Amino acid sequence: MNRRRVGTSLYAGFLFTVLGLVAWASGQPFIFPSLGPSAFILSFQRRVERTRRTIVGSHVIGGCAGLLAYSLLATDATIVATSPAFSADGLRLAASGVVSIVLTSWGMIATHTNHAPACATTLIVSLGLLSTPVQVAIIVISVIVLVEVHSVVLSLFKWTVGDSHPVYRDS
Repeated sequence: MNRRRVGTSLYAGFLFTVLGLVAWASGQPFIFPSLGPSAFILSFQRRVERTRRTIVGSHVIGGCAGLLAYSLLATDATIVATSPAFSADGLRLAASGVVSIVLTSWGMIATHTNHAPACATTLIVSLGLLSTPVQVAIIVISVIVLVEVHSVVLSLFKWTVGDSHPVYRDS
């Protein structure tokens, strides 16, 4: 059995469990689809110096771009139900999604915070799934909690084991 697969999988599950408990205790959406890939990246790469700025920054950009696009183009529409063909709501949501992807991509490239899961975050917001300022703030707080829990785990690891990570070879 490949130890890296097991360790990465369990660690990603641990990171997501922390946010799942926060979501459960608060009744707020502290877990959402694009957070899973971010947890995986943190688990797989384990380089907090690069990931803190990139992951938090990109999700902030995605959340803000999605909220801007949704507010301008698709307020009160949502993708949870399929819109009829050629409907105004369907067009508004499609336009909101396109604009949010363009703004998020541009923002991530401009700020050197490229992190693909933020494109899912922007769609979650721009398509009306988590589209209020409070929900976008919860998204950002969730990402910060995820990255900070990861940072604490890395610090504890370095404190107990030292600076070296085990070398894994895919087999």
